[in-house]
Formats: sequence, C-alpha cells, structure tokens
Amino acid sequence: MSKVKKKRNKTYQGKDAAVTRPTVTRMTAANRNAVSQWWFEKKRIAKPVGIGVLVAVVVIVLVIELIRVITGSFT
Repeated sequence: MSKVKKKRNKTYQGKDAAVTRPTVTRMTAANRNAVSQWWFEKKRIAKPVGIGVLVAVVVIVLVIELIRVITGSFT
C-alpha cells in the first residue's frame, strides 16, 4: 500500500499570493409590526407547513365527497 500524502492546510502567503479582500456586511433596519416581524422570522417554516395543511384539507374534502357519491347520499 502506498503512503498517503498529507494535504497542505496552510494558506500561501508569499509575495504573489492572492489578496484577501475584507468582507462587507450591509445591514438595513426596518420597522415592522408584530405580525410582519413574525412572518419575516418564521416564513421558511410557515410556508411549507401552510402548503402541507392546505393539501391535507383538500385531500380530506375530496375523500369525503367521494364517499358521499359512492354511498349515494346527495344532501
């Protein structure tokens, strides 16, 4: 079995090394009401959950209507 060469994990800092530029973080402030702030913080979770609930309700309604048509009760 051949010897595995260790990978270099030290950054090159010679005279022709790539210049690392500082990162700029831009921030903006917004005045939101309580509902808008909740939506801003939770929308990554709330959107898929809302879509799932909507799909489940539609499936339940369709199953109930299918059962009503099969049993023949048209009230």
